[in-house]
Amino acid sequence: MDKRLHDRKFVRTFFTTPTAEQGDDDSAKKLRGAIGLRGMQAPDVWVPDNEDATAPNMRDEGARNIAEVVAEGGAEFPGEIHPRVVWHRDSPETRYKGFQHMLEIADPENGAVENIDGFVIPEVGDLDDWKKADEFITIVENEHGLEEGSLAMSVIIESGTAELAMGDLREEMGKASNNLQRLFLLVDGEVDYTKDMRAITPTGALPEWKELRHNTSRAASAAGLIAVDGPFDNIRDVEGYHDRITANNAMGMLGIWSLTPGQVVEANKAPLPPADGYWTIDADGRTVELTEADGVQVYSGDRVELEEVDGGYELEVGADEQFLESEEELAGALLDVLDYVPSMDDIVDSMEEFEAAKEAGRGAIAITQAATVRIDDVEVDVSSDRMWDEATYQAMQTPITLFQDVYHNRPDQHDDLAELYSEDVVERAIQVGN
Repeated sequence: MDKRLHDRKFVRTFFTTPTAEQGDDDSAKKLRGAIGLRGMQAPDVWVPDNEDATAPNMRDEGARNIAEVVAEGGAEFPGEIHPRVVWHRDSPETRYKGFQHMLEIADPENGAVENIDGFVIPEVGDLDDWKKADEFITIVENEHGLEEGSLAMSVIIESGTAELAMGDLREEMGKASNNLQRLFLLVDGEVDYTKDMRAITPTGALPEWKELRHNTSRAASAAGLIAVDGPFDNIRDVEGYHDRITANNAMGMLGIWSLTPGQVVEANKAPLPPADGYWTIDADGRTVELTEADGVQVYSGDRVELEEVDGGYELEVGADEQFLESEEELAGALLDVLDYVPSMDDIVDSMEEFEAAKEAGRGAIAITQAATVRIDDVEVDVSSDRMWDEATYQAMQTPITLFQDVYHNRPDQHDDLAELYSEDVVERAIQVGN
């Protein structure tokens, strides 16, 4: 079941919007603003949120607003549209209310359903509860004469019970007794998960829940789904949001919840390879990007110190001091703390070189990366070789496949991508690996 069942291979951004708010002449004002987003400000998945983001007494109006706004502007929206409805594993009344809202939103007479890609179901429990939601969506499809399975279902993992249920997905999906193959996204909801786990931190901040994110990513991979991390509440902490995305990407979770158009832009760009390659140094546990000056990579912090002395060099990284007798030894020591982050152009170049070598009957090639590094006015030439074989090629294809998926599904971002990388690099990135 690890084959993708939906058109999207990747989802970078999951953006929620309140569906109805009191105090405005138009309670759907925020919906109308969100559906008009384009380019890097527009998410891969837009979620008109008729649950937590909307007051309980406004949710009936919210369901009507979704239908009205999506009917008006859904055809031009560049991402997918997946409204979130109310649901709770312990409340039949809440589940029935969510069912009623799905019926209203998907009613063909309202003109929205042809632009609705699915529904997001929060607060799910064990797998039987997931099947209840699936059955309700199946009933909605049959009630309105829609093709069974045409509406996707995404769930938010907000309890230990739901986390455990993910382990059974691979076996249960595709059975004749359910339509769970409609599943699309597995989304972490760390706030309610923290409440369900009765977790306490000294500051009241959320735990990182790295295990939850890993388990969600693993379940999505095994079941052919897409994993998405939960909301990052400190919307002004752009660096922290970027760090969270980077950590998630390293475990295969390329999607994250976005609360503002600014977060959407950051999350849309962050998983893509950079336009320019750069060197980093592990400065006593802190990764620091080197700056380029006249072709030299420069470290200007105080956590790494380098001095040329009689008979060699003294290199100090934090409390660790080394005496190195030659520039060759020094270069080797620096390579232990230096890393190169390849650009899109670098990755495409390497893949094209490997493809050419494979055509010529060679199974592996060495890709060399070299630079001159300056630390405390001491310059050192460093060079490393990375062996590329078929396994390396396949691993490095993931960011290219992501780029190709974005290019195919988001034509509204073509100009942004060409501006970021250049039209030549974009054209080559589209073709490589195919």
